[in-house]
Amino acid sequence: MESVGFIGRYNLRADDKGRVIVPASFRDIFKKSYGPKIYVTCAVRDKCLNIFPDAEWKALMTKVKEMPKAKESVKFFIRKVVSSAFECEIDKQGRLLVPPALREDAGISLNGEIIIAGATDRLEVWDRNLWVEKYMDIDDSVVAGYEEELADWI
Repeated sequence: MESVGFIGRYNLRADDKGRVIVPASFRDIFKKSYGPKIYVTCAVRDKCLNIFPDAEWKALMTKVKEMPKAKESVKFFIRKVVSSAFECEIDKQGRLLVPPALREDAGISLNGEIIIAGATDRLEVWDRNLWVEKYMDIDDSVVAGYEEELADWI
């Protein structure tokens, strides 16, 4: 059966060395569809981390190489996202070591509560309190606006 991508959300905790357990369902997708190499980087705007499978990262880098390097938005993306990326692998215990600079960028503390959320072609890693503030404690009128915007697609 072919994977539909990364879906689901897990409440976890970073350990005292900055490692996070990648849930088994996500590890299975990496193993069956992508392989062991992954890339961890910060997001463009959100205060979270993105975990890309090797193939998805390579596809993104192919697009970036075709973008006009003189544009300020492209420079920003390269300097923020590309330059912060680390190539990593999930260890035999299913853990991923998140480099200190990236933990700092995303506000993830050692032994802190986190959310790992599937985002179709990648995973997002959030500080749990920030996730709740940004996505669970959101005003109904804002959600109604999103619902209207998305109506043509879903």
